Amino acid sequence: MNSDLLSQLSLEEKAKLMSGQDLWSTFPVERLGIPSIYMSDGPHGLRKVDPTVALGESVPATCFPTASAMASTWNADLIYKAGAAIGQECLRHDVQILLGPGVNIKRSPLGGRNFEYFSEDPLLAGILAASLILGLQSKGVGACVKHFAANNQEFERMIGNSIVDERTLREIYLTAFEIVVKEAQPYAIMAAYNQVNGIWASESRRLLTQILRDEWGYEGIVISDWGAVNHPEKALEAGLNLEMPDNPLSAPKIIKAVESGELAEEELDKMVSNLLNVVFKADANRQSKASFDIVEHHELSKEVAAESMVLLKNEDSLLPIQIEELSSIALIGNFAKHPRYQGAGSSRVNASRSESTFEALHELLPQHVQINYAEGYNNEADEVHMQLLSTAKEAAAKSDVAIVLVGLPDSFEAEGSDRSHMHLPKSHDSLVEEILKVQPNTVVVLINGSAVELPWADQCKAILESWLGGQASGAALAETLLGIRNPSGKLSETFPLKLEHNSSSLNFPGENRKVEYKERIYIGYRYYDTKKLPVMYPFGHGLSYTTFEYSNLAFSDQVVADDDTCRLSFFLKNTGNVRGKEVVQVYVSPPSAYVDRPDQKLAAFDKIELDPGATALVEFILEKRAFSYYDVDLEDWLIDSGSFEIRIGSSSRDIRLCKSLEIISEKAKPKKVYDRYSTVAELLEHPKGKAYVDKMMPLFGVDPDTVRAEDHDMRIILMSMPIVKRCNFSHGAYTEEMLDEFLKEVNAGE
Repeated sequence: MNSDLLSQLSLEEKAKLMSGQDLWSTFPVERLGIPSIYMSDGPHGLRKVDPTVALGESVPATCFPTASAMASTWNADLIYKAGAAIGQECLRHDVQILLGPGVNIKRSPLGGRNFEYFSEDPLLAGILAASLILGLQSKGVGACVKHFAANNQEFERMIGNSIVDERTLREIYLTAFEIVVKEAQPYAIMAAYNQVNGIWASESRRLLTQILRDEWGYEGIVISDWGAVNHPEKALEAGLNLEMPDNPLSAPKIIKAVESGELAEEELDKMVSNLLNVVFKADANRQSKASFDIVEHHELSKEVAAESMVLLKNEDSLLPIQIEELSSIALIGNFAKHPRYQGAGSSRVNASRSESTFEALHELLPQHVQINYAEGYNNEADEVHMQLLSTAKEAAAKSDVAIVLVGLPDSFEAEGSDRSHMHLPKSHDSLVEEILKVQPNTVVVLINGSAVELPWADQCKAILESWLGGQASGAALAETLLGIRNPSGKLSETFPLKLEHNSSSLNFPGENRKVEYKERIYIGYRYYDTKKLPVMYPFGHGLSYTTFEYSNLAFSDQVVADDDTCRLSFFLKNTGNVRGKEVVQVYVSPPSAYVDRPDQKLAAFDKIELDPGATALVEFILEKRAFSYYDVDLEDWLIDSGSFEIRIGSSSRDIRLCKSLEIISEKAKPKKVYDRYSTVAELLEHPKGKAYVDKMMPLFGVDPDTVRAEDHDMRIILMSMPIVKRCNFSHGAYTEEMLDEFLKEVNAGE
């Protein structure tokens, strides 16, 4: 059908199809029956606005928890349900493509849109995003995954140049996109504003065509971020199908490029054809009578919010609150009555309803329990309000337990700007510190979109991370505090002790329109765990009101080839008194090798629900990518032979089971080429190297056996010495010509 349409389209019409009709819809060609489809912001709910308005009031819709909260559920099935619900609301409001989810990696805790992104780990981000997309697209509504690629900050986001080495790009910043393409085939992918290694993301043929389509098999379209295109003809040639929003300057430039021969019309036809495939598919899925159950979606939002909550600390089993033993509760914090449940910017949803923690507790608590509420702080001010603080201390002192809600206001984390520090507002930190002086039984609830520093954590008995939990977060929090729900969330990002411990801290957000990713593959727990740095709370951490026991780790085979899969199993038992869910995490630790690799990386995970005393057999299949790294010379994923440690844990720092697995790699690393400046240590890696070194040592007046066995200092010096120095120090006994002959022999093969 598209080939027939292409032959009937004029050059001008083809060029106009390459950009939007307005802010949110595609350009139609009515004479040929080509419809216009509508796009709307997401990603945690529908934000449909008037087509002529960018950030105006949107239609009422269910506000689900933001991505940082969704990720903390570690529950792919639940996220699928949320995606399907959002898709149903899109159908109801005649939206064909939702602009989300965002899968950019949390390189720094300071990223202004971290609340919109899933994780510091690409596997977790990719799997959960794919689930959301599959749910959304099960309703016939397309997802537009963003922001491709290496878009990890808000500072200079439209002009910045992300300088990322190839291995880091592949292992960290492209992996989540690769997973969603291969697992979910989203309708669209959004090209980012920034440059990647000096080329605008929207004009990078390597990203948009060679990697995305040729390597990964992507079948959808590429849409620009709003206003990201600088040279429409170059973007089109690189693989961009649609510039958004409407840009009256683009079509004339494309037409001129075709007429001058700078751009082949065949390239234009290919991009138009791809676009029309998606336009007709999305248009065919419209449902004029679509509806949704607003109450059902609110309850689903509450379920997601409850499962996202992470119990960070719970000394003396302060939580859940035992209401039968209490007569009063101090509920402190402006957020208790005026909840912040989503971030600021293009993702802000006009929630269909909301309920506060104050309202929810009033409904749930028996009449004999009095709530002593105090505002505690002015949420629009960083400074301490002494009268509010004094009133809050009085409420806490006269109550049996205090629940203090603190976190980050909108002004601290929002699209368009990054945070400058990881602290809570001074008014929030001071409130917690003062309450702890008068009430030892204090529960602190965090309301924030990304990691924060907690200077008072050691003095506090219980801390619950509730994130930005969507419109039902107040009720979900109340039910969790009272034990109606058992927290089962796990951190999808590390909470460092302080910002300076973060590996990107010296290079974030960059300067002079350039940000260098000098920390390379070492971000998040990959850095903290390899460096053995103490952290506030590790990646994957989260407590429960019950306990779990892990046992009997077993492999199907003790030795596997690199193209085989590894099947592993173990038992998980609920050893507590209440029903609960545990997120089991599989980490792989590589063998010591010449290639620089993190101490461990997440390879698989699952969420298991068990009754008290129940036991489940948990099984995983690990494939090649769990053990491999990206080899730049080979331009492929490679496994080095050796003994890999399989670690099963409740977090990256709470490993419960551990066992070694031998892997024999069939694919050889590209042969190393030795030159005059190769070191003695490098030469010893070659089969003929030892014999050569043994001959070399006497020329320095050294017995090789003695050096290897006893003389540690001499060994260090010699191992790091370039082999050409043998000529320098041999007083003519070993010439450069002799060295060149040896190098020919070594590099010729074994």
